[in-house]
Amino acid sequence: MASLSLNRFSGALRRAPLRLTRSYIAGTVKPAWTTRQNVKFAPKMTQKVHASTDAANENTTPVSENLKVSSSDVLPTDNEVSTNGNGNEVGTTDWSKSYSGLATQAFPQEVAALLMAPIDPLDIEMKPDGLIYLPEIKYRRVLNKAFGPGGWGLAPRSETNVGPKIVSREYALVCQGRLVAIARGEQEYFDPSGIPTAVEACKSNALMRCCKDLGVASELWDPRFIREFKEKYCTEVFAEHIPTKKKKKLWRRKDQPKFGYPYQE
Repeated sequence: MASLSLNRFSGALRRAPLRLTRSYIAGTVKPAWTTRQNVKFAPKMTQKVHASTDAANENTTPVSENLKVSSSDVLPTDNEVSTNGNGNEVGTTDWSKSYSGLATQAFPQEVAALLMAPIDPLDIEMKPDGLIYLPEIKYRRVLNKAFGPGGWGLAPRSETNVGPKIVSREYALVCQGRLVAIARGEQEYFDPSGIPTAVEACKSNALMRCCKDLGVASELWDPRFIREFKEKYCTEVFAEHIPTKKKKKLWRRKDQPKFGYPYQE
């Protein structure tokens, strides 16, 4: 009789579902499976977590205070130039906009003498239409003598403008960290494949125009000098264009040979 009652009780126990629930214990990562009756929370642990968090917040220095930078640590902007203790300029200058150093003081007398030295007649070239000019390399040589290689440079002040037949761009001549002159160079081209060469010639044309402000080869813009130079060193001759048989007057230096093909004197 007792054994029958025990068997019935064990069978009922097997058939009765064990009601479980999934719960998380505060402060743990993995879930723990427990019976509903045994689920307990840990208020003391939660209070400890909040207390430690509040203490950490009280001892933490605000981020804004840690990021404070002194004025000496800030670099100058593109339009600013600062000086160090020796009076030398540091930082960078945006020469596409800046006029830094323009007309602040004259260059030393020895530099001015090199820039404004009388031009050598042997350096002057002449185009067939009678225009006299100084090759662009001669301007660079004068600047190198006056300021030294690396003591001057051309800074673009605009984008390259490529038209149907002409290329132009504005440049600034900077000497020893000072803006000296601004000019727009231009050069014609006849085929799209010649645009890169025209862009380089445009830069040289701007250099020639900027050098006028420094007095380099200023005689070439003096009408009296031009007339006297032509009379003394140049000659105007009749030449025939061989393909078309047309004749026209052309200029050349007296010490240069006669015109060659397609012209014939």
